[in-house]
Amino acid sequence: MDEREKLARIRLIQTRHIGPMTFSLLIQRYGSALAALAAIPDLAARGGRKLSIASLADAKAELAANDDAGARLIWRDSDSYPLRLAQFDDAPVTLSTRGNLHLLHKPMIALVGARNASINAIRHAETLARELGEAGYVIVSGMARGIDAAAHRGAMATGTVGVIAGGIDIIYPPENRALFQQIVDEGLLLAEMRPGTAPTPRHFPTRNRIIASLALGVVVIEAAAKSGSLITAREAGERGSEVMAIPGSPLDPRSNGCNQLIRDGATLVQNAADIIEAVGQNRTVEVPPKKTIWVEMPQTTFSDEDISKCREIIISGLGGEPVDVDDLIAWCDQPSAVVWAAILELELAGQLTRHYGNRVSRQFEF
Repeated sequence: MDEREKLARIRLIQTRHIGPMTFSLLIQRYGSALAALAAIPDLAARGGRKLSIASLADAKAELAANDDAGARLIWRDSDSYPLRLAQFDDAPVTLSTRGNLHLLHKPMIALVGARNASINAIRHAETLARELGEAGYVIVSGMARGIDAAAHRGAMATGTVGVIAGGIDIIYPPENRALFQQIVDEGLLLAEMRPGTAPTPRHFPTRNRIIASLALGVVVIEAAAKSGSLITAREAGERGSEVMAIPGSPLDPRSNGCNQLIRDGATLVQNAADIIEAVGQNRTVEVPPKKTIWVEMPQTTFSDEDISKCREIIISGLGGEPVDVDDLIAWCDQPSAVVWAAILELELAGQLTRHYGNRVSRQFEF
């Protein structure tokens, strides 16, 4: 794509209320980011509110910051982008990358777990990562201390991908500085956030969905009952990936999350052979149809009056719980193209929130 379209895309994704799913709808409807930018103010106004578009200066600054960090941007519709991630409707529009991109096209297994992991768990994570790497799998994890760092170290010789919660140039936690540089040299780092973004609590679940989407299966090694690793496991299950857990002592709170996962149906694994057997059964499993590709917006002629009526129905009937768009179309009793147009306008106005799996909910102000 040319520079103008590239900058327009960055402005689009930087704009408030525009996430990956809305981005794809806008591109599909208007054909380019440049055309979508021109249409957004009017669309948001129809939804009931004004929307300020991210500036050209901010978009140029993001490109420059990636260059300064030695990072390469890859787009969702490019050949470099991992196919397994691209199939999900909430996949990042763009990723900042540093390292060896060929790793994105190999089968991946995620190893995640406690930051304050036990010595035995850290050793076991390194062993599992090394043995799975020798079996041909790339190990993906979240660059955190504890189990994540151990998994990256164990797979360094065979291939590891670190997914960062902040910007590609932010080393977090600071004690992972040497590991960070080693992965840049020998593995691959990925970040969805723009350079310079410091990780905050809300960024970690966002990162976890990327890990879950990349991997054929997620293995949890030590996790407390409310661990962030369980978010990754839940995301993996929703996306059709194998969820695995290593059991631990019921007397150690660091194992409560793993034991609960197994009780809830996760596959109990103890070694690399168990993991390979479980994932091998999952290689041909397809992602559920409603949770796959970018949503297609029918190109049907409809009037502003039709959309206005549909907006009123949606606002009056939608609550805070996510609703499948197919159910919303049935509720509105309108052609799908009309409902999609109304959803787009309400979302740009900040009155709807879009969720993974083709679902939306009402956004209330407090």
